[in-house]
Amino acid sequence: MAKTTEKEATATKAAPAKATAKKKAVTKELTVEDKLLALFKLQEIDSRIDDLRIVRGELPLEVQDLEDEVEGLDTRLTKLTDEIKGMEDKVTEKKNAIKESQAQIKKYEGQQNKVRNNREYDSLSKEIEFQGLEVQLAEKKIKEFGANMEAKKEVVDSSKEALKERKKDLDLKKKELDDIVAETQKDEDSLQKNSKKAEKVIEDRLLSAYKRIRNGARNGLAVVAVERDACGGCFNKIPPQRQLDIRSHKKVIVCEHCGRILVDNEINES
Repeated sequence: MAKTTEKEATATKAAPAKATAKKKAVTKELTVEDKLLALFKLQEIDSRIDDLRIVRGELPLEVQDLEDEVEGLDTRLTKLTDEIKGMEDKVTEKKNAIKESQAQIKKYEGQQNKVRNNREYDSLSKEIEFQGLEVQLAEKKIKEFGANMEAKKEVVDSSKEALKERKKDLDLKKKELDDIVAETQKDEDSLQKNSKKAEKVIEDRLLSAYKRIRNGARNGLAVVAVERDACGGCFNKIPPQRQLDIRSHKKVIVCEHCGRILVDNEINES
């Protein structure tokens, strides 16, 4: 493969700079009225995208919540199953211990029949008594493990039923969301392209301000028209002189209450 020449590398690095310079050249040619109109058009496109997403409502969040719940139930079932398996292993250990103790008792009882004095007899009796206590303790533990296992198995059964229901709900919500996305995705993709295209004619400083205001607004409105002598975003009254300044299209004016960019209703017809 041929190495990139110094000339080609310089051209590659210069491409983004040329694109930025081209954008600056275009935006410098725009009047304030053109800039306001471009911002207004961009807001219209972005608002239509917001409307499409509103159609989906809370479904994406509901799907995420159900996915988290299903994952939590799966984790819980795994943990409970492991705990039950651990107790089953302990029950097996205790049963084996009982068998060993019973074998020891049988052995010591056989030895008692052959002892020559009371001291040996008493010693074997204590061993038999000790092994008997070991058997009783192991049986008690087995009962405790059994009760715990039954309780956990009940929880497993109820968790399995809950998991089954949650998975059913998740499937329904996913289908509902997929249907809505399928209906709106084509329009949203088209609007997204138009939004990116509209952004290209707006200078970086204004575009950054637009996005900052839009991200901070609950309804996503960064550019609003004056309606009934009030801001179309926060509905606070705008003084007459300020309204004249807005209609003159000589400078970008923001609402002193909410910070949104203000335009007049005729901006789209000018």
